[in-house]
Amino acid sequence: MTINNDVEFKQVLQNLNPFEQRALAAQFVSHVLPFSQDDRLARVVALAAQPNVSQDELNQALRLAKAATLDSHARCGSEGNWSEQAGYFVARAAMAMLTPSDKVAWQTAMSCRMARTSALIGDESSVSTHDESAWQHQFLVAYLAQPA
Repeated sequence: MTINNDVEFKQVLQNLNPFEQRALAAQFVSHVLPFSQDDRLARVVALAAQPNVSQDELNQALRLAKAATLDSHARCGSEGNWSEQAGYFVARAAMAMLTPSDKVAWQTAMSCRMARTSALIGDESSVSTHDESAWQHQFLVAYLAQPA
């Protein structure tokens, strides 16, 4: 299987069950997690990736992700600090990963792409120019190829 564009990517994501979407979303967030300095997000991602997590634990993790999103939004400021903006989008991705929806993985992927883009704008010298969408496409193919 190959995924060559976002139309195919989105279609494949829509066919995943809620746990698969959340587990995949956790991997997407993990990939951009270094752009955030908020330790809460690493805990949220670790919890979201667990297969037997309770709904209460997911609700608590969502509250943490929302708090991290609000805190990081406040740090961005009117100056448009791009590294802080990247952290904000990482927090948004974590929040999307835990918000009940049939598009969890898609929404998470979009916020992760925004995090990477913000980081690139903020400091081209230390951030890889890696194409986040291509990485997501490749990761999804590899994820689906794993034995169940």
